[in-house]
Order: sequence, then C-alpha cells, then structure tokens
Amino acid sequence: MLLRSLAVLVAANVVNNRVAPRLAPLTSAVATGALVAMARRSGLSWEEIGFTRGLKGARTGAALAAIVAAGYTAGIAIPRTRPLFHDERALSLSRAELLEAALLQVPVGTVLLEEVGFRGALYGMLRRGHGTAAATALSSALFGLWHILPAMELARANPALGELASGSTDVTKVVVGGVLSTTAAGVLFCELRRRGGLLAPSMLHLATNSLGYLFARIAPAPPARP
Repeated sequence: MLLRSLAVLVAANVVNNRVAPRLAPLTSAVATGALVAMARRSGLSWEEIGFTRGLKGARTGAALAAIVAAGYTAGIAIPRTRPLFHDERALSLSRAELLEAALLQVPVGTVLLEEVGFRGALYGMLRRGHGTAAATALSSALFGLWHILPAMELARANPALGELASGSTDVTKVVVGGVLSTTAAGVLFCELRRRGGLLAPSMLHLATNSLGYLFARIAPAPPARP
C-alpha cells in the first residue's frame, strides 16, 4: 500500500506542475481521497492519519500563522530582503487570479494534498511499520524531493533566489536549496503533526504559501538595474 501511495503522489505532482496546473485543486482532492482510502485500507485509524487534536492544532497553527505574517511584514520592510519577495508568478496575476491562488490553489491544490499525503497517510503508514523517527525522516525526505519541479519554476520566477545562492541565476543550486529547505520544513511539520494533529502544520503551511502571494504583490518593486 505504501508503494501505491507513493505512485499516487508522483502522478499528482507531475499533473499539478507540468500537465494541468490550473486543475491542481481537483487533482489534489482526488489524490487526497485516494491516499486516505489507502491508509484506511491498510488498517490506520483516523487518529493515526492525523485527524485528531483539532482545538490544540488550531491554536498552535494560528499562532504560527501570525509569526509568518510578522516575518513577511519585516521582510518586505527591509531593503536587503525585499527582493526575495519579487515573484513573477504572483506579480503577473490579476486580482481575481491572485485570490484564486491564495484561496483555492494553495489550500486545496497544495496544502490539502501535501499535508494529508505526507504528514497524514504516508507518515502514518511509515510510523506503524518503522517507528516515529523513521517516519519523520523518510516522509520529510520524500517531501523535499516532491519540490524539485516547483523549485525549478521558482528559480525562473524569482531571480533573486538564484543570485542569493551563487551570485548568478543558477537553477540547480536553487533546486537543491529548495529540496533541502523543504525537507527541513517537513521535519518541523511532522513534529507539529505529532503534537497537534494535521491542523497545526496545515495552518502554518497555508499561511506560508498564501501570504507569500499577498506579500509578493504588496512588496515595493526592487530598483531597476543599470
């Protein structure tokens, strides 16, 4: 069942990033349903999948989302970090498209699948068979690899990240950095999931991504290069 779950995640990743990005909410919803069904069929309880501790998770997630908002506010206020928010993917969107991205594409197309998939079904199956440490390490490593395609797109949309990594726009270094950073984020999300169910990491994940679109739009434009 674990290998089937991985196959579903790989297929959804390719469809969402290369085949039909606009249909990501639908693809992710279907994939999420399939992963939950597989997890239940493998014998996991709802609690083992992460559907537990809703109130505690909501409180923790809300506090972390507030920290993200404060960090983004400081980030666009400081000239040195402001270019990191210059993302052509957000800047090229109309107001309606921006709302769609922040309120539909990110919550359903990204967060739902990634949290239920990696921190829910996959983590639960790995934890039952191999223990908590292995579940955290393996699911986080796979979560990092999941971001190879998105990191390639981010490198093209945000040249400042490439320059930060190597002094010039280097897609390979941005991708490697993206994989390592999202692996580390996966470890954090697994700890939040272990302590507060899926809601805590989901709210942090949602705030990080959705607010990223908003702050990319409101950040002052970097000065033109000579």
